[in-house]
Amino acid sequence: MAAVVVVGTQWGDEGKGKYIDILSADADYVVRYSGGNNAGHTIVHDGIKYALHLVPSGILRKGKTCIIANGVVIDPAVLVNEIANLSKHGNELARLLISDRAHVIMPWHIELDSLQEESRGSEGLGTTRRGIGPAYADKAERSGIRMVDLIDPDAFREKVYANIKTKNAIIEKVYGGTPLDAEKIIEEYLGYAEKLKPYVTDVNAIIHRALEEGKTVLFEGAQATFLDLDFGTYPYVTSSNPIAGGVCTGAGVGPKMITDVLGVLKAYTSRVGSGPFVTEIKNEIGDSIRELGHEYGTTTGRPRRCGWLDAVMVKYAARLNGLTGLCLNHLDTVGKLDSIKICMAYKLDGKVIDYYPSNLKELARCEPVYEEFESWKDSDISRINRYEMLPFAAKKYLRRIEELIGVPIKYVGVGPGRDQVITM
Repeated sequence: MAAVVVVGTQWGDEGKGKYIDILSADADYVVRYSGGNNAGHTIVHDGIKYALHLVPSGILRKGKTCIIANGVVIDPAVLVNEIANLSKHGNELARLLISDRAHVIMPWHIELDSLQEESRGSEGLGTTRRGIGPAYADKAERSGIRMVDLIDPDAFREKVYANIKTKNAIIEKVYGGTPLDAEKIIEEYLGYAEKLKPYVTDVNAIIHRALEEGKTVLFEGAQATFLDLDFGTYPYVTSSNPIAGGVCTGAGVGPKMITDVLGVLKAYTSRVGSGPFVTEIKNEIGDSIRELGHEYGTTTGRPRRCGWLDAVMVKYAARLNGLTGLCLNHLDTVGKLDSIKICMAYKLDGKVIDYYPSNLKELARCEPVYEEFESWKDSDISRINRYEMLPFAAKKYLRRIEELIGVPIKYVGVGPGRDQVITM
């Protein structure tokens, strides 16, 4: 039995999908356990670029069973379109399964998400306005609609009418928005239900059976450690738990079943949205990283904020997730710069600290303490497939990351393709 969890160690967009795609070659099942379509995995497969928002990345490999588990909130329109696009390119969808316990993103969630963000003005959280937060809020409030309800027309109609009066009152009277039409929603969503019903089942039983039979199960979440609802830079976070512990509730798997936790990181740091960012580079170097690394959101197209690798962050993520290995991306990107820095500690009010503050006012006052490294800008490493072939400066950089984080690097990405990865 192998239950491997892949998590992001920064603010997301680290390239988790690439490693899920690679690791799924040896997996029997790939399970998405958290988040919604407010994040995306970009994967290049057989020359085609895929932006996956809900379907697990392993769907691009034949013979793999891919599961959307109960911890995910699902926008049916997005999922139907994603399935259609995958089918168009000849991908096998027969092995896609959707948890009957997963919650559904409804039109009022999307509307409220947008209205709430607008009402915050300059204090906005940077939400993608996809309805993720309001859907999780309803789940916690126990007024949510699950996939098991969506595929039951009578139950779905009943639950829409149970919600619509209250939701419309908030939309109209609190935010001055336009009320929604229940019948139009029912008609539209029951159309999605017909297309999704063949995939909906009790996936928890399937996951447990797979593990009992000694199968390899790969778990992937959306977002990353510092967007975790409990341990991220709250309130500039997502509305679920993308850390490794989220697998336990998001897929119904006991902690003793998890055998490995791999943390994905970039050779630098990026962030979308608001909130403190200690190593952010607000000059032409940050702009260069953004362009060299193509740092624009998969879901939104928004330019990402860029900065140097923050070892304080990643070490904190290693502890929270119980990381057993690191998967590093964009070694080729930082190698094109004149020199490279790693933040090894923070200076807070004149005192050097090596922990990540929970108080955002303190975090905003933190200054990075850097180590500087030579780059390898005269060497093209994009086709190197063995560690021994890397330039000395690149090897020195990687080894220092391992020393600072205290976790071995298992994989190194030297380009966007599946074949541009060094196994350490």
